[in-house]
Amino acid sequence: MSAEFDRLGHPEPGSLVGTPGVGIVGAGWIVRECHLPSYRTAGAEVVGISSRDAERCRSLAAEHGIRAFATWEEMVADPAIEVVDIAYPPDVQPQLIGEILAAEAGIRGILAQKPLASTLAEAEATVNACEERGVVLAVNQNMRWDHSIRALKRLLDEGRLGDPVMAQITMHARVGWMPYADDYARKGMLIMSVHHLDAFRFLFGEPQDVVASVRGAPGGDGADEMATYTLRYPDGLLAVGIDNTYPSLDQGIEWRVDGTRGTASGTLGWPDHPWGSASRLRYLATENPERVLEPKWTGRWFPDAFAATLAELLSALDSGRTPSISGRDNLATMALLEAAYAAAESGRAVEPVVRY
Repeated sequence: MSAEFDRLGHPEPGSLVGTPGVGIVGAGWIVRECHLPSYRTAGAEVVGISSRDAERCRSLAAEHGIRAFATWEEMVADPAIEVVDIAYPPDVQPQLIGEILAAEAGIRGILAQKPLASTLAEAEATVNACEERGVVLAVNQNMRWDHSIRALKRLLDEGRLGDPVMAQITMHARVGWMPYADDYARKGMLIMSVHHLDAFRFLFGEPQDVVASVRGAPGGDGADEMATYTLRYPDGLLAVGIDNTYPSLDQGIEWRVDGTRGTASGTLGWPDHPWGSASRLRYLATENPERVLEPKWTGRWFPDAFAATLAELLSALDSGRTPSISGRDNLATMALLEAAYAAAESGRAVEPVVRY
């Protein structure tokens, strides 16, 4: 594999040694299987963890040789912790961030989960509050660091696909909805499509408008477990998402981009059980279709991309720059999500109201 498609912005093993101390709020599956393993490989200085489930918190802390704090308040008061990594649901995350800010501890940065909030209004209030307190907020939109998506972005930036004409992401995957989402009126697009909507923004920028349709899954709770949406761009590009969470026997996530100078297609290995697989990419250039570019990776989206989002925040804190996944940038993703829901309800194309 050529070096250009090797690390793709992922931190080298051990490269985060000596960076600011991190405290994690939450001790669920995503922290156990993604956050902590990827942080350990990268050498991040995880000081400790807190959780509403004290027993699970103590067990996970002992497994990783870090401190189990009795409360998040006690954790953020520790002067060794400068960055808080949050793994909380979107309906309670804004309130938690607000309380962390009100604690007036020595916190310099917050890495929040996506979606940042349940609504755009809540997300905007959270971003404004962090900015007023001088705390750098980043949102863990980690699909941007999937190997195939990162490589696709490089192909686009280098003009090797020419002008993109049609793009698509198609997901057929059994989703184990977390209990916190049982009573959500918004579900599928809020929790799953937010990955793909943000990936389209990362790849192609801001769309002109969006059309969308949603439905519940058979045997589901009637929320929008399944969705289709089309982002329309001023230059004519159509970016289409199909998020099918019905329990299919044939699972997978595929993407494709056709441009005036070539075609790229690939897969995301996340749904491959039990632990996922490496994502794939295949690129064909119009002027030389016999030469096929197919880089191979050993890393996976889950858990490797999680260290990348933390590294992006830590790098931004070190250099004084704005992280590419800043809270303010994420308002455009939340605005697109809000527009998609409005489009599904109205049956009309809706223009995102971007506040950043």
